Amino acid sequence: MNNQQMSILILDDEPIVTKRLKPSLEKKGYYVETFTRSIDAITRFKQRPFDIVITDLKMEGIDGMEFLTEVKEMRPETEVIVITGFATMDTAKESFQKGVLDFLAKPFRLSEIHEAVAKAEKKIKEKKAQN
Repeated sequence: MNNQQMSILILDDEPIVTKRLKPSLEKKGYYVETFTRSIDAITRFKQRPFDIVITDLKMEGIDGMEFLTEVKEMRPETEVIVITGFATMDTAKESFQKGVLDFLAKPFRLSEIHEAVAKAEKKIKEKKAQN
C-alpha cells in the first residue's frame, strides 16, 4: 500500500449508518469523514477532494442524487457508491447513468461496503497508473 491514503466521504442522514461505517473503514486504513447533512458534505467536498463518496439517496434538503451529481461535476474522478433503503430499478439506472460505481440496498452488510470500496480503490489506482 502506498502512503497515499484513500479518502472517503460518507453522507447518510441516519447517524447509525455513519457510526457503523466509519470505524470499519478506518480499520482498513482509509481516511474517513462522515456527514448527516448534504449541505455540510458539499461544503466539505468543495474544501477537500475525496477519492470515494458513499451516499444515501433519500435525505432532507439536497437529496443524494443531487449531491452525487454535484460531486461528479466538481471532480469526475471521484468514485461514488450509493446506499439506499429505497432501491428501485429507476433510481439504480439513474445512478449508473450519472457515473455511480456501485449501488447497494439497505440493509447492507459491511462486507458489501468493503467490496464496493475495494472496487473503487482499484479503479482509482488503475486510472492513476494510466496517467
